[in-house]
Amino acid sequence: MDPRIYQISALAGLLIYGLGWLDFEIGAQQALVTLCGVLLTQWICSRIWRLDRFDPRSALISGLSLCLLLRTNHLALALAGAVITIASKYVLRFRGKHIFNPTNFGLAAMMLATDGAVWVSPGQWGNAAFFGFLMICLGGLVVMRAARSDVTLAFLGVYLALVFGRSLWLGEPMAIPLHRLQSGALLLFAFFMISDPRTTPDSRLGRILFAALVAYGAWYVQFRLFRTNGLLWSLALLALTVPLIDWLLPGARYRWAPPGPAAPADDSPSSNPLPALP
Repeated sequence: MDPRIYQISALAGLLIYGLGWLDFEIGAQQALVTLCGVLLTQWICSRIWRLDRFDPRSALISGLSLCLLLRTNHLALALAGAVITIASKYVLRFRGKHIFNPTNFGLAAMMLATDGAVWVSPGQWGNAAFFGFLMICLGGLVVMRAARSDVTLAFLGVYLALVFGRSLWLGEPMAIPLHRLQSGALLLFAFFMISDPRTTPDSRLGRILFAALVAYGAWYVQFRLFRTNGLLWSLALLALTVPLIDWLLPGARYRWAPPGPAAPADDSPSSNPLPALP
């Protein structure tokens, strides 16, 4: 089973539940604009880069994640975020590999460019929704084992150790770090963003190192710099280290589709260069 199908189902179910029963601070109109924006941009880029086929799966994951995290009062900005997110997969590349996680880049770029007009929802959904989604995410580890979920486990292990370790050092009751960790944004980040096999190091040791660096960076931004969105800023900055990690600790490049003469191309333009301008 393609792990993206499970991811799409989980994210879509959460979005529908959030629109219908939880206060996700996003209207159906913005969600529709975002999803149409990512799919249209994916289709246009697949034509420009002459891909063999239009594959909406990765674009849907990015679009659903944007619906769950990105907040704005302007539909034009929601559409811009969708376009930037998908276009980054095709434009920002190094040796045929994405430099940034598309959703992470789209969120960071929009927050930097709009001066407060775009922000990220912390994703506090209440205990029932949080633990329900946690169970779905943990179940997804089995489905996503081929997608190298080791980076998710490594990130969570290091990040939880840092958060609980700080509270123990300060003598805080354990209820405080537990409350901090009950964030839907943390689950989305750990299971659907940093775990993207197209933007993480190729080797297992490299992915574990990368996950530890991102976890420490997120902890540092939040608890030493006292800034919000430490997860997003840490991943956006440390994504620049992936080419170096791949060089120091090489491994096999991940492909969604298994290689073979009948295998369709994935949504990466690495083997389909941009046509020359006349």
